[in-house]
Amino acid sequence: MVRKVLYVLDRVLTFFEEWTLFLTVMVALLALFVSVVTRYTITYTLTWPEELVREVIMYTTFIGSAAAVKNRALIRIDAVPNLFPWIRKPLDFLNHAVVLVFGVFMTYYGWKLVKLQYVTKQTTIILKIPQYLLYLMLPAMGILMILRLLHVVYEDITGRPVAGEPDAESAD
Repeated sequence: MVRKVLYVLDRVLTFFEEWTLFLTVMVALLALFVSVVTRYTITYTLTWPEELVREVIMYTTFIGSAAAVKNRALIRIDAVPNLFPWIRKPLDFLNHAVVLVFGVFMTYYGWKLVKLQYVTKQTTIILKIPQYLLYLMLPAMGILMILRLLHVVYEDITGRPVAGEPDAESAD
């Protein structure tokens, strides 16, 4: 049962991550293309594409961090586990604990920043996007990291991947 729930959650989160990353990168590429075309054809520099691309880069970085947890692609030093293989599992769980603390930290303080930005009614300079909408990415990223961490911990404990199709005989 747990594996099936994690499987469905993995499919939903993967769909969300892949499509939002694809769409945001396409929007950034299109904005930069428009900026370059206007700069070299009518010698007029647009300012909004630069701001849009900056916001898209931040967004993709935060979404990518959750995807990095899923793919076990976080930066780590593996010299000690390579020298002492018996310590690999305890260090993996220490790493999971640190990621969990970071995810909780990002969720809690990210939400506080969202509330602050909502109260102050700040907007971006050129596009006039409310800042709280941009800051919503912080708690969302924290929650995504925690959810992805649940998958990784489940895989480490059971030795079975979540990403594969759940089998009917699963006795979880």
